[in-house]
Amino acid sequence: MSLSFDCVITVRRRFLATTAALSAAGLLVACGGSNGSAGNAVSGDRSADGSPLEHIHGLAVNPSDDALIIATHNGLFRAAKGQQRAQRYGDSQQDVMGFSILGPDRFIGSGHPDPNDSSQPPNLGLIRSADAGRTWKAISLSGEADFHVLESSGERVYGYDGAPSRLMVSSDAGATWQQRAAPAPMFDLAINPRDPDRAIAATERGLFITKDAGERWQPTSVRTQLIGLLAWPRRDRLYVIDANGAVQVSADAGRQWKAAGSIGGQPAAFTAEGGELLAALPDGTVKHSTDAGQTWQVRAAP
Repeated sequence: MSLSFDCVITVRRRFLATTAALSAAGLLVACGGSNGSAGNAVSGDRSADGSPLEHIHGLAVNPSDDALIIATHNGLFRAAKGQQRAQRYGDSQQDVMGFSILGPDRFIGSGHPDPNDSSQPPNLGLIRSADAGRTWKAISLSGEADFHVLESSGERVYGYDGAPSRLMVSSDAGATWQQRAAPAPMFDLAINPRDPDRAIAATERGLFITKDAGERWQPTSVRTQLIGLLAWPRRDRLYVIDANGAVQVSADAGRQWKAAGSIGGQPAAFTAEGGELLAALPDGTVKHSTDAGQTWQVRAAP
């Protein structure tokens, strides 16, 4: 995949562009920052209401306190359980392009440094926090990788580095990696909740499944044009949200699908925690569903 030098365009933009060609959906353009970082919403330093909660790249729930953690172009934000107001968390305003939670208070991320921090390389590689995102430590691939897709299950981590279009897989929480061949440029990835060797990738050519941690891939079904952001909370519940916000669910790992509901707009990020689905919109709003994607309410907002 080719990216311009002056403005890194995320694989999520290519997800929207590809889907637009198939379904007349619009684009979410992300470009900005002096360090060449990019996000998933309209360009600029702040959202329409002046809040720095914008360009959401990732969502996760911290098992230690059930707080919603929101990874953005401007650092991490947190919405405590039962609270809708998302507030900045930690001092760093680094661009957290890839984000996942390994366990209670154990976060991993990737992206670009705080604009005020000249000591870090432009690409952070894989960074890790043991204190719920308050402080971070470089773990591997510093200066070499910018994971726009970063997913974990236990110690297994999948990272997709968009610029060289390479898929990396780790079995030790990102300390060491093995390179795999991606089936096509990837927008997202979801891991089977019972088997970390099994994962489904959303790509420009549709959905592909691996059963051996990325060594081999095959299409999930004949519906090769199905594209979207993924969440896989249960073995028999795989979800996809397309660029229009429509939610579909599969009970057989992507072979057959049925319509569920809609989040009401283009998705910026999507995840699941237990029986709860979480989806972010470009304006910084995060919605959630507790009825398998049929209805959605606001979980957090700027």
